[in-house]
Amino acid sequence: MSDYSDLQASYGRCVRNRDFIPGFYQRLLSKDERIAAMFKRTNWSVQNRALRRGISIALTWAGGSKIVDRQLEEMADAHSRKGRVPVDPVLYVFWREALMESVRLHDPQLTPELERRWSDALKKTTDYFIELY
Repeated sequence: MSDYSDLQASYGRCVRNRDFIPGFYQRLLSKDERIAAMFKRTNWSVQNRALRRGISIALTWAGGSKIVDRQLEEMADAHSRKGRVPVDPVLYVFWREALMESVRLHDPQLTPELERRWSDALKKTTDYFIELY
């Protein structure tokens, strides 16, 4: 189990800025037209809350905590080919890129080591989603 308390602290610094989540979505939607199409009928206030919670769950799970296993599996199922919001596995690279761009913009204490740990945690989580696709 890895202690990702530094990532949770970094995430906390990011979400203090109101533009973190909306800016993430602007970056994400601009990366591929397939992504923009997936969000055409989105209720953004619901989506923003879901993402805030989802990132926290992803970081907790990537750190090795079993307490969020069921929640992460539910998120992965929702985005699987049979889920209510299927996500083509090739699109996860864009999600990670957009999130890392947002973290770079909004965490003034981000170091190269902390950025590497963010990248590792996000890859671990998206690899799990891809595995369950």
